[in-house]
Amino acid sequence: MLRQEILVNGSAWETRVAMLEDGVVQTIQIERTADTSGRVGNIYLGKVTRVLPGLQSAFVDIGQSKGAFLHAADLPVDVGSVSAQLVPPVPIEQRVFVGQTLLVQVVKDAAGTKGARVSMRVSLAGRLLVLLPHEHDFGVSQKIASTERIALRERMASLLEAGDGCGFILRTQGEQATDDALRADADELRVAWARIAEGALRQPPKKLLYRDPSLLQRVLRDLVTDATTAVWFDDAAQLSEMKAFAERTMPTHCAKLQHHDAPQPIFEYHGVEAELNTALGRKVGLPSGGHLVIDQTEALTAIDVNTGAFVGQRRLDATVLRTNLEAARETARQMRLRNLGGIVIVDFIDMQSDAHQQAVLAELRERLTRDGLKTTVGTFSALGLVELTRKRTRESLAQQLCAPCPACLGQGRVPTAQTVGYQVLRAIDQQPVADSRAGLRVIAAQSVVDWLQHHADAHLAVLRGRLGVPITLTVDPTLRSDDYAVVML
Repeated sequence: MLRQEILVNGSAWETRVAMLEDGVVQTIQIERTADTSGRVGNIYLGKVTRVLPGLQSAFVDIGQSKGAFLHAADLPVDVGSVSAQLVPPVPIEQRVFVGQTLLVQVVKDAAGTKGARVSMRVSLAGRLLVLLPHEHDFGVSQKIASTERIALRERMASLLEAGDGCGFILRTQGEQATDDALRADADELRVAWARIAEGALRQPPKKLLYRDPSLLQRVLRDLVTDATTAVWFDDAAQLSEMKAFAERTMPTHCAKLQHHDAPQPIFEYHGVEAELNTALGRKVGLPSGGHLVIDQTEALTAIDVNTGAFVGQRRLDATVLRTNLEAARETARQMRLRNLGGIVIVDFIDMQSDAHQQAVLAELRERLTRDGLKTTVGTFSALGLVELTRKRTRESLAQQLCAPCPACLGQGRVPTAQTVGYQVLRAIDQQPVADSRAGLRVIAAQSVVDWLQHHADAHLAVLRGRLGVPITLTVDPTLRSDDYAVVML
């Protein structure tokens, strides 16, 4: 069994949590006091502002700067009605109208120009159970062995049936829980839902009815298992607060909460700061000397595998297989570490052997089984690419911590000084012949002015002669390298 440790770096303005498996950083989560973007799990009383039949969706105002997106698939199904059996389902414009108030839950954070995605299929997660207010059945986590699910489902039905019309899902942490613990968790969730339902009746639209637990509470609730050896806190106040929370909700794990009192900061002590810096870059090294190049775009994330400095010893196929196996392991880790979601395309080094391809796929799938989010792995395409998908709920680490570069506007490239210099020459050449003007002034970045002075002096002389005016070059250190101005004096 993997040895798991959780590190909590706390302050008044930010909480950072890292999860390590056998000493290797697997995930980093960050919650900032001033950041209101992380709303997954929050429940709002929203107001419909637009209904789009062509997209079978609607926009809902939940009191944020951008309207939330509600798809028809996220409307609750009335199991007892005839409409639930219709094919195709009832169109959204017949179920939702502008001005209507809806109880919705955020299932995906806002990102970029897109608002949050919301659902009317509300759920409340406890440590052992998930409450489904609009469902009537009992389910069991897919992570629990299929041979155990039928017996566990029957056990839940006998324990939790209360005639209130709510359904439950048994979480992995609840597989070995006692009957009393399951009942207590269910009762706590029912009370929470009753408060939400009451608030929906008396609160105005665009009101927050339920706030998802804090990052620390979610970490203790969802990540602490029997494999967790310790949860280290560097902030004594947070440790005291979380011990009180653990005593109420998970007393058997309370002793695992410990204070980090070493003089070195907790993230530096365990090497997390270095991993965080690497996770914000493009290049990631592999043990044998190869490396990954990771490029995250709006549509997908591309991961390229390279042998780099690793040249092997004897056979090319053995060198390639070893590099690809290391890349498969590191790809799975980087997806979790960077919180990459959506489509991921991995360009492994070409392999001629089907057995080698299957070995790499098996390694990748095995590593991804440790991921808490749903992932799907395809096979090698005809071009040697592997397509993966990973459920996206929150922003990636780079989206949360970084902003588009002001020099390249997020493109990752800037024009060379030569390219901008030629643009300047063309702009000058388009000026009309002088009449009473005193001359032209070119204002540009230092690199562009240097290039014009050293490589375009002859061209500038020709332009001076044609226009009949002097041309001066002026450096403006505040300009981007691709920005300039040609000013008439």
